[in-house]
Amino acid sequence: MNKGELIEKVAKNSGLSKTDAEKALKSILDAIAEAVGKGDKVTLIGFGTFSVSERAARDGRNPQTGETIQIPAKKIVKFKAGSKLIEAVE
Repeated sequence: MNKGELIEKVAKNSGLSKTDAEKALKSILDAIAEAVGKGDKVTLIGFGTFSVSERAARDGRNPQTGETIQIPAKKIVKFKAGSKLIEAVE
């Protein structure tokens, strides 16, 4: 399912127009991105949790030359699926 299909499904299930469903989805995604960007954890009970984690600096290897390179530390976004999402997949 892509974003357009999701918008169509939300519009159909909620009785909203596609334009309103798109605005609602964009608003939700923007709010999640803003919160995670600030380092906050976003928990949607039953669906999952978005959080930020720090990845430490480490040594890596250039696959073309075999040369050792330094990979810098960075922040990454993690998602942990909730119980209802896990059940839906099983």
